[in-house]
Amino acid sequence: MRIGEIAAMVGVTTRAVRHYHHLGLLPEPVRLANGYREYTVRDAVLLARIRRLTELGLGLDEVRDVLAEDAGRDLVEVLEELDADLGRQEALVHERRARLAPLLEQAREGRLPAEGPVSPMLAELFGDMARASAALPGPEPAIAAKDRELLALLDTVAPAAEQERLMGAMRRMTEAPGAMERAYALYEELDTLADADPADPRVERTAQGLADLLPDEMVAQLGTDGPPQEGFLDAFLADFSPAQAAVVERALRLVMERAR
Repeated sequence: MRIGEIAAMVGVTTRAVRHYHHLGLLPEPVRLANGYREYTVRDAVLLARIRRLTELGLGLDEVRDVLAEDAGRDLVEVLEELDADLGRQEALVHERRARLAPLLEQAREGRLPAEGPVSPMLAELFGDMARASAALPGPEPAIAAKDRELLALLDTVAPAAEQERLMGAMRRMTEAPGAMERAYALYEELDTLADADPADPRVERTAQGLADLLPDEMVAQLGTDGPPQEGFLDAFLADFSPAQAAVVERALRLVMERAR
């Protein structure tokens, strides 16, 4: 048989056959006087076995180990490892599908936020924000969108326990009567400070309102953990205008004083 014939018989490409030769999985056959390879049924049997092993998910290095062990003991070991790996992958797939299910439902109902996908708890919070924004007489403040971006970032990078604690505190904060309305009033105030001077007297008033909005639970945790790391805080403040950044810095100082 020529290379095209053995490849077609076994159901692989001629490129794969040549690759297996290169790796030493499939011995080079005898060449005819014209230079063409001449394959035998024994070559086809071996090539078919390579195909079956790779279809099981074995890497080519593992296939080599199996083929080198005539007694088949390595095959048992490799297949057991493969079975365990497939079990881990199956558990991961189930976990990912469980996370995907609520996101798919939100997307179908048109409730998936622009910053999504996010955790279910944050999606609920974003839903509350969307309803509060829809009740405004004008467009949503730009600072509200920035706040959602920051929350989506924290939702992604925070450890699971920290994420649950933070999102739980945020939900409890926004469930307080009038809390979401006060938050959007602050967003609007921050928007008006976009072109203001950091010495503008509105900075202090807005900072006090922002600090007062945080519940005691979050303030107490800040007192335990301390302020955000400088690198993160600098990057965060750089996304605001000077007056808006002054509000955030002043509010953070007020919160830390309250936590003591």
